[in-house]
Amino acid sequence: MIKQMLLKDRILTDKERKNLAILEVIRKNGPISRTDISKITELNIVTVSNYVNHYIKKGLVVEGELDESTGGRKPVLVELNPKSGYIVGVGLNMMSVVGVLVDLEINVIAEVKRERLPENSEAVIESMVDLAAEIIDKAEIDRNKIAGVGVGVPGIIDERGRTIRWPQSLGERDLSVCLSIKDTFEKRLNIPTFVENDANAAVLGEKWLGLDRDVRHMLYMFSGVGCGILINGEIYRGASGAAGELGINSGRATKQYANEIATQLGRWGMDLGMVDDAKAAMEKGEKSTLKDFVEGDLNRLTFKHVVRGVKEKDPLALKIVDAAGINLGRKIAFLVNMFNPEIVVIGGGIEDCGAPLLDSIKTAVKDWAVEEASNQVKIIPSAFGENAVALGVVGIVAREVFAQA
Repeated sequence: MIKQMLLKDRILTDKERKNLAILEVIRKNGPISRTDISKITELNIVTVSNYVNHYIKKGLVVEGELDESTGGRKPVLVELNPKSGYIVGVGLNMMSVVGVLVDLEINVIAEVKRERLPENSEAVIESMVDLAAEIIDKAEIDRNKIAGVGVGVPGIIDERGRTIRWPQSLGERDLSVCLSIKDTFEKRLNIPTFVENDANAAVLGEKWLGLDRDVRHMLYMFSGVGCGILINGEIYRGASGAAGELGINSGRATKQYANEIATQLGRWGMDLGMVDDAKAAMEKGEKSTLKDFVEGDLNRLTFKHVVRGVKEKDPLALKIVDAAGINLGRKIAFLVNMFNPEIVVIGGGIEDCGAPLLDSIKTAVKDWAVEEASNQVKIIPSAFGENAVALGVVGIVAREVFAQA
């Protein structure tokens, strides 16, 4: 059983750093020879051999077929034993809750998706525990081999993952949930649980599971409400874990004023205000197939309808998405100037709008960011879509498993 202590809470020992480096290389490149592991990690071959032999004894790594050789003894290849352990990840998204169970090679063994409750409350946390329990039953694996559960949720999480505060958008009061997320999961599942902010989880998931290992500086724009920040290969959380909250707000501000500054310094809604903008336009008489999607009842309009409108090339939907992309692009340009990232990932659900949104974001960043930063940065959609948060927390737990190997 892994220690219930996240990498973010301590300085890694020399042994843990070597464990993590070697096992990450094996996971991404296996089957691989000890010599090649040594070259990639820049650790000497004796150290690599000693560590790999230890992993083999523990059953974490297995030896495979011999590699091709240019002469002399053929090197033996090693690879992870994916069935030596499993990890559960549960992520709370804009419109869904996603649960995955993976092996140590991050192959998805089981996956469950549900529509999320339209609220931020303790009931949401309980529904996430239910989902985790369901996916464990569905997977039909040895429960004793589950190394940990990762939980990704929006908001500001205390350092022990025991309470969460959901900053509300557009002038509404923040909501504090005192129910311990960590304790609730562990009491129900009896498995070590790690809790992380959704944007932080997503940025690590994109980096650790998808992008080239050389990417060191990256931002993950989680819809309009949060930003995951990767600096020199590590998540930046700030002094109290509140880094990445996208926008300012005052309890004394009216909702009207909060709306006015949302596209500038204020907090935004998850959908960048696109649904409200579409409703306002149609209430003023603008024609759109979006109204047909909800049979004339604009109160039923959701972000899914906007996405559908974009795919069907509805003029109003395209105009709304273009404006939202320009506004978000200006915020991203500010962050690009400040952090000078290599990559900005667009995710959290808004990437479903596709090229019309992405193109307008790129245009705004090009217009507003300094040339040296805007020419260098790549702006891409999330590789994992609505699975990004769940897979991100899986990555956090997997890194802990590897570090403690």
